Amino acid sequence: MFTLTHSDGAARRGILETAHGRIETPVFMPVGTQGAVKALTPQHLEEIGASIILGNTYHLMLRPGDELIARRGGLHKFIGWNKPILTDSGGYQVFSLAERRKIEESGVRFRSHLDGSTHVLTPESAVDIQWNLGSDIAMVLDECPALPSTPEVIDRSLEMTARWAKRCRDRYLEKISPGPLSRMQFGIVQGGTFPELRAKSAELTVAIGFEGYAIGGLSVGEPNETMYQVVGETTPRLPADQPRYLMGVGTPIDLVECVARGIDMFDCVLPTRNARNGQLFTSEGPINIKNAEFSEDDGPADPACQCYTCRNFSRAYLRHLFRAGEMTGGTLNTLHNLSFYLDTMRRIREAIAFGRFEDFRQSFHRTFARRALIS
Repeated sequence: MFTLTHSDGAARRGILETAHGRIETPVFMPVGTQGAVKALTPQHLEEIGASIILGNTYHLMLRPGDELIARRGGLHKFIGWNKPILTDSGGYQVFSLAERRKIEESGVRFRSHLDGSTHVLTPESAVDIQWNLGSDIAMVLDECPALPSTPEVIDRSLEMTARWAKRCRDRYLEKISPGPLSRMQFGIVQGGTFPELRAKSAELTVAIGFEGYAIGGLSVGEPNETMYQVVGETTPRLPADQPRYLMGVGTPIDLVECVARGIDMFDCVLPTRNARNGQLFTSEGPINIKNAEFSEDDGPADPACQCYTCRNFSRAYLRHLFRAGEMTGGTLNTLHNLSFYLDTMRRIREAIAFGRFEDFRQSFHRTFARRALIS
C-alpha cells in the first residue's frame, strides 16, 4: 500500500507499506546483488538507516540457487535482514551477456557467466524465482535492448516487454490467489529516449495493472539532460497514487533532479562501488581519497557528516587504508558513501514536507558542484 503524504511541485513524499516494514519515500535502496551489500553487514545497514535493499534474480538463481534459499526460509532469513527487499528480475544481467544469450518470445536462453551451464529465464520463471526468494517487491522480466537502437528496434522490444509483463502478472496473480496481497509486483516502462515510445510503453504497462511502476533503460550512456527529460515526460503518464522507481540511477545530483520530476525510489551501485575505488561523496562534492593531498589531512571525509566514519577517522587514515589495500578501508568508505546517500534522501523528504524542495535543490547544486564529479 502506498500513501502520498506531501507534494511540492512534482516532488512527492510518501509511505510504502510492505510485509517487512514501512518505507518512507523518496528512498534510496543499497544494492545487495548477491544477498549482501558489499563490505557491509545488515547491522551496518540498519545503523545508517537503510529501510530497503535490492537483490538480483540472475545472480541468486545461479548461486546459491533460489530453491536452496527457499529451503533456508527465504532471502530475508538467509541473509539476516528483516526489512523490505526488492528483487530485480535479472533481465538486465541476462541481456548484457550478449554472445551468451538468445532472446525468443518464450523468454531468454543463456549460458551462465560462472560455469557456462545453460539456463532459460521466462516471465513465469522470473516470478517463480522471486517468489522463492520471498522479496517484498518483485520486478517483471523485461528486455533491455542495446543502445543506441533505432525506433523500430525499441518499439518491437517494448511490445515484447509488455507481453512478458502480462505473463508475469498472470503468474503473480496465480501465486497470491486466494491469499492476501502481502507482496508487490512492479511493471517496467521502456522506450529508449523516444518520447512517443515511452508514452506507448507506459500506456501498455499501466493497462496491465501493477502495485508500482519502474522506468528502465536509462543511465546507460545517454546525456544527463536527456535522462532528465525522459523521466520528466514519463512520470506524468504513471498513476499518481502508486510508487515510481527509476532503475539504476544514479549520482547524488541525479537523485535530486529525478525527485524533482516525480520519482520515489532509486537504486545504484555507485556509492558502494566508488567507495571501494576510493571515491567519497561529500557535501561539497566527491573527493578521491587516494590523492596525496590527503596524506596528512586530519579532518573527516566530510565535515558536515555525522556518520561513524566521519566521527572517528581522518582522511589521512582512510587514505592509508586504501593505499595499504586493507579491507577496513572499503567498509569505512562504503559506510560513509551510503550514509551520505541516505541522509540526502532524508533531507529531500524533509524539504518536501516543509514545501522547500526547490530551495534545497538549488542549494544542493551550489554546494555539491564545488568539486567536479570524478568518473
